[in-house]
Amino acid sequence: MFIRNTWYVAGWSGEVPADGFLARTILNTPLALWRDAQGHVVAFEDMCCHRGAPLSRGRREGDCVRCLYHGLLFDRSGKCVEVPSQDLVPANARVRTFPIVERHHWIWIWMGDVEKADAALVPDTHWLDDPAWRSIKGGYTHYDANYMLICDNLLDLAHLPYVHPTTLGGSEDYAKGQVKVERIERGVRVTRWALDIAPPPFIQKVRPFAGNVDRWNTYDFLVPGIFLMDSGMAPVGTGAPEGKLVDAARFHSCQALTPENENATHYFFGQPHDFALDRPDVTQSVHDSVAEAFEEDRAMVTAQARNLEKRPDFRMVPIRADGALSQYRWIVERMLEAEAQPAPTRPVVSSAAS
Repeated sequence: MFIRNTWYVAGWSGEVPADGFLARTILNTPLALWRDAQGHVVAFEDMCCHRGAPLSRGRREGDCVRCLYHGLLFDRSGKCVEVPSQDLVPANARVRTFPIVERHHWIWIWMGDVEKADAALVPDTHWLDDPAWRSIKGGYTHYDANYMLICDNLLDLAHLPYVHPTTLGGSEDYAKGQVKVERIERGVRVTRWALDIAPPPFIQKVRPFAGNVDRWNTYDFLVPGIFLMDSGMAPVGTGAPEGKLVDAARFHSCQALTPENENATHYFFGQPHDFALDRPDVTQSVHDSVAEAFEEDRAMVTAQARNLEKRPDFRMVPIRADGALSQYRWIVERMLEAEAQPAPTRPVVSSAAS
């Protein structure tokens, strides 16, 4: 159901306190995230090995966590180092831990084989804290829907003028723009241009254009659901399609889908912009417009999910705009198949006594 050998966003850095816990379920696994004395994030399975009580209801004691059900104490490696009711600690008394990488305000977690957790596979989201960009940290919404339906939504931006007519969408001519889909490592790259169209409502609030614009959206959509998009608009005919940005407004959206379970999804987002860097009101307005649009997405996708539950035999009719999502779903299916394969066994070499 879920790819495990990949990095998921577990939360924003600000969600994990210096003293305390962030309790969050990812891939049906309850987690307790906390910071050690050096400020590094530690991820425990949120179940004491004694009776399964949530450790997120426990207490920090230096670099250890005490379960406040029967008092077992665990060090940051997950090993139990004290059982108040006895002198001997059982050798198998420990809780599962997970690799963590904290980078650019996002906390990434590896839910699969620990030995395969390569930090080099964490996607680049430097725009979230690059001084040349501005954004509000902490964007989050929760979906009561399977994460793949949300992936579909992000992989086909032709929905913008219909779902978001007063926020991100604007002219319905946007949906007619030509789309290029390319296969890249661990995902797809989608490039969409819409030339000589009306600017969308959200930009007119903060960076108004006098006339029509040439608008672009180029994004990488990576396993397991990471959306990294360069987008923007410039006055018609100023050379944007050729890479010449004159009087342009540019954004670099960072979004991440993390399944809570089969029917619920965590959605993290930030919308960095590279103009009006000294205007926090502009940054707030951009964030508010994006958050409003994502609520519009959530309403539509949730309604779609409820509809599909009523018709498990329903078969979707593909159209040309589905090219990117079809390719991405193929990639996900191949990765799931690969993970389902049994690990190769080493041949047994026997030696006869001479």
